[in-house]
Amino acid sequence: MIFYLKNMEERKQKEIEYYDKKAENVLKEQSEEMVFGDFEGFKPQDLSSFKFLYKLLGNYCNDKLILDYGCGNGVHSAFSLKAGAKKVIAIDLSEKSLEIARNRLRKEGLKEKIEFRKMDCENTEFPDSYFDLVLDAGTFSSLDSKKAFSEITRVLKKEGVLIGIETFGHNPLTNLKRKLSQKRTAWAQSHIFKKSDIELAKDYFSNVQVYYFHLISWLAFPLLNLPGGKLILRLLEGVDRALFLLPFLRSFAFKVVFIFSNAKKII
Repeated sequence: MIFYLKNMEERKQKEIEYYDKKAENVLKEQSEEMVFGDFEGFKPQDLSSFKFLYKLLGNYCNDKLILDYGCGNGVHSAFSLKAGAKKVIAIDLSEKSLEIARNRLRKEGLKEKIEFRKMDCENTEFPDSYFDLVLDAGTFSSLDSKKAFSEITRVLKKEGVLIGIETFGHNPLTNLKRKLSQKRTAWAQSHIFKKSDIELAKDYFSNVQVYYFHLISWLAFPLLNLPGGKLILRLLEGVDRALFLLPFLRSFAFKVVFIFSNAKKII
């Protein structure tokens, strides 16, 4: 382990330390309900962005081999299996997060169809053209995007797709909130997914589709466990849909969901 860390870039070591510590605190201090529950204290599927993500996965993952790319604590790992995936291989560099993920899938009775591996997303150990689908649920901020796209297109089959959801980094209010909360490493803070990453994706995929969510509805997130919180969220998401008809406002979305396909095999 010591040799492994010494030969790893410093930024990756810091990411591992941050997420290991975060996961360790959850394992030590929280109830079983919190450990094996959903992230941020509410269910991802309450949000229109994740509903849309899961709908996309449901359309593409039947009988497919899927890579859960930077799976973290496994909060999204089970969905693809429930939607009909043949098998999921989930990778992450945080061993403590993987411990939570393994326990989560064990509790759901799905551990036989999913394999968790400690692995570097920028330098995986998989053969070329191996996966039908790669799922990214917020991993890019911890990575070098060029290395990530290069590795994803390498392991994707010719007809494979990358489906993902990322926090978008152009809204000054959500950027300030993120900075004050200090919930990410310095690298991740400065590498939130942006329009430049979407443009970069076009160098690696011929088909790039992006969908925008939560212009103002993110304000309801802290209310979701309160009476009427979900109703407020739905109302604000309706306002979002109207506002996003104005293209210039899309840059200020809090989340983007994307599907990238027709990978270009860059030599």
